[in-house]
Amino acid sequence: MNASELRDKSTEELEQTLLELSRDRFSLRMERSTGQLSQPHLLRENKKDIARVKTVLRQKANETSETESA
Repeated sequence: MNASELRDKSTEELEQTLLELSRDRFSLRMERSTGQLSQPHLLRENKKDIARVKTVLRQKANETSETESA
């Protein structure tokens, strides 16, 4: 998931993506704790995707606050 792809999405779509990624992270963590996770790199990728989505959401929030105050 690229940051450029995320910037094209609306805030609602980003929030939905964040919710899906959080659910995926939970299930990956549960698989890891039970020893069923065969691809541990997915945890790291998922965590970074969540950070990307949060960053883009924050940038969009800052853009809207700057335009409102100007």
